[in-house]
Amino acid sequence: MTRPSARSGSRASADRLARLLNLVPYLLARPGIEIAEAAGDLGVTERQLREDLELLWVCGLPGYGPGDLIDMAFDGDRVTITYDAGIDRPLRLTPDEALALVVALRMLAETPGVANRDAVERALAKIENAVGDLAGAPVAVRLAGDDERVRELRDAVQRGRALTITYYTAARDETSERVIDPLRMLSVEGRAYVEAWCRRAEAVRLFRADRIDAFTELDEVAAVPSQARRTDLTDGVFRPAPDLPLITLRVGRGGRWITEYYPCERVERGDGDRWLVSMRVTDLGWARRFVLGLGSDVTVVAPDELVEQVRAQAVAALDAYTDLPAPAVG
Repeated sequence: MTRPSARSGSRASADRLARLLNLVPYLLARPGIEIAEAAGDLGVTERQLREDLELLWVCGLPGYGPGDLIDMAFDGDRVTITYDAGIDRPLRLTPDEALALVVALRMLAETPGVANRDAVERALAKIENAVGDLAGAPVAVRLAGDDERVRELRDAVQRGRALTITYYTAARDETSERVIDPLRMLSVEGRAYVEAWCRRAEAVRLFRADRIDAFTELDEVAAVPSQARRTDLTDGVFRPAPDLPLITLRVGRGGRWITEYYPCERVERGDGDRWLVSMRVTDLGWARRFVLGLGSDVTVVAPDELVEQVRAQAVAALDAYTDLPAPAVG
C-alpha cells in the first residue's frame, strides 16, 4: 500500500477547510435543505457532508463554549443552521484566484462559437469590478488564428444572415464562390471554422476561417434546412471513412511525424529506419501535393495511380529547370 504524502494530506485538509467555510453561508441561504440535495450541489457524497456537519458542530468563536459554537437543527434528512458564529459570508477570491478566473473568462469570450457570450462578459466585468486591482490588469488573451477576419466572421454569424464567401479548398487546390447559411463558429485544434449549410453542396460543411479569402454579408436571413445536422467533432474535423482512397507510404525517420499528426490505419516497421504507413485521404490530388511537400524522406508505395501522379509531377518540375537559359558568363 502506498502511504499518502504529507503534501497530499495538507492539500486535502486545505480543500476541506475551504469547503467548510463555504458550507455555512450555503446552508444559511437554504434553511431546511435536504442533505442529499446539498451534497449534490456541493459535489460531495452524503457521507462526506455529514462528516463536515459533525465537524462544524465543534467549530465557532474563541472561547469555544457551547454558546460560541456553530449550531444547527436536523429534521429527518433536512438541516438548518440556527447559529452561524459570524461565518455568514463565503470566502473571497485571492488575487491569484481572481486573475486565473479573468484569464479563463477572457479566453472563453474570445473562443469562436461560444454560447451566451453576454453572460461570460457580465461575469468577467463582475469579477474585475469586485477585485478592483484587476480591472486594468495587462492581460490580453488571443487564441491561435484569432485575427481580425475571425472576429468579423464571428460577428456576421451572430447576426444570423447568409454569407457569400470566396473559399480555397486545399483538397482540390481550387478557389470557389458559394453562398452559405451559417450555423455556428467553432474552434477545433487551434483553428477557427464556420459551420454552415452550403447551398451549392446542399449539405452541412466546415469552412476554415483562414481559407475564406473574402465574404459578403447578404440582406437575407440565414435559412438552414430542417434536415441539417451539426457535425460530430468528437474524433476531430477529418474522419477517415472506408470509402476514401487508401494510400501507403514508405517513410523515413524525418517523416515519421505524420503518424502523430494524421490519422493512420496502419503503421509497420520496414527495412532499416523506414516505416510503412497507410492512411485514408480525401482525394489523390491532395495526396499528391502532400507527398511532394514531404520531399525525399517519403516514397509512395500504393496505389499505382498516386505513384504515377507523383512521378509525373516530379519529372515536370525537373524538366522546368532544364529549360532555363544558362547564366551569362561575364
